[in-house]
Amino acid sequence: MTVTDPTTTTGLRHRFPGLRGGWARLDGPGGTQVVDTAVEAMTRYLTSGDNANTEGMFAAADATDEVVARGRAAMGELFGTDPRGVVFGPNTTSLVIDLAQTVAAGLGPGDEIVCTRLDHDANVAPWLRIAARTGATVHLADVDTDTGRLPTENVTRLLSDRTRWVAVTGASNALGSIPDVAAIATAAHAAGARVLVDAVHLTPHRPVDRTALGADVLVSSAYKWYGPHLGVLCADPGLLDALDPDRVRPAPQEAPDRWQTGTPSFEAIAAATEAARFVLDHARAVDETAVFAPLLDGLLAMPHVRVHGPHDHTDRTPTVAFTVAGHPADDVARHLARQKIATWSGIFYAHEVMHALGLHEDGAVRAGLSCYTSTEDVDRLLRAVDALA
Repeated sequence: MTVTDPTTTTGLRHRFPGLRGGWARLDGPGGTQVVDTAVEAMTRYLTSGDNANTEGMFAAADATDEVVARGRAAMGELFGTDPRGVVFGPNTTSLVIDLAQTVAAGLGPGDEIVCTRLDHDANVAPWLRIAARTGATVHLADVDTDTGRLPTENVTRLLSDRTRWVAVTGASNALGSIPDVAAIATAAHAAGARVLVDAVHLTPHRPVDRTALGADVLVSSAYKWYGPHLGVLCADPGLLDALDPDRVRPAPQEAPDRWQTGTPSFEAIAAATEAARFVLDHARAVDETAVFAPLLDGLLAMPHVRVHGPHDHTDRTPTVAFTVAGHPADDVARHLARQKIATWSGIFYAHEVMHALGLHEDGAVRAGLSCYTSTEDVDRLLRAVDALA
């Protein structure tokens, strides 16, 4: 096995110019480093002379049209979706807010929305806000606090003939647990509801197929999978045509362009296209379990550490939340940072699940693997946490 073997984490590290200074970057769940081809694509677009708006009568505008077309094609391949239903936006949160506000026009008293306590608040708060405005009701599916998992029946028991939308995460950004989205979607569709899946945390770790998951709408953010800050919304083109989003009067009237308010970041689309190709060709081929197993097992073996969420290696991403007895989470993260180990502390915008776990005040420390995380990175973190006993 050589350092250029693309199925190992060390074999991909040379692709990330931001890995420098001796840092162990275990902060990937909050945003990964950017792969070299994405950086190059963004620079190339901005310096090539093709930087222009779309649908013009000159060569640079034609080139930008092609950047957008290639970007939609790449997202179609990455997410198993029709490129004609790909919408670009600033981030996932903004895209979900726009979707919820659009859906609100068809909601009223008696209508119901099902969300889950496992989700990032970007897939909960927008629905709570439109429910308060329209008189609709939001039901929240509970998490099993012993396992950090979302039992399918906790969602399906909330469905009724009044359910209009079900919003569910593809994977918990705080705990790493992966719910059975396909089963949830099947039950939701049987009840006549539509399904929104937040695939932000799932995308860098598992194949994501919108159709196979049963998602009517799927959202993700490229900066969580080695790309730039850019949000992606994928849906059936017919659904995007049926809904009527806010837009200015001269804006395109056809989907997906009418969903893109203002001018998108074409340079970010160019970079995200290359990030998608990297995920498809290389990142998902890495054996994450070989690196993550020592991290999870090592933390579980420390009597002064409590792991929150799943304690096993099935149906999860390589992300773990933990607390250290006698040490606030922020202090643990600072201790690690002094040794050039990057992690996150807090509630990670996972408002509901962190409240359910009793972690809403002090939070937890979160460490997560990316395709470039090495066993040395993991060893350094374990030694540093063990020293806090």
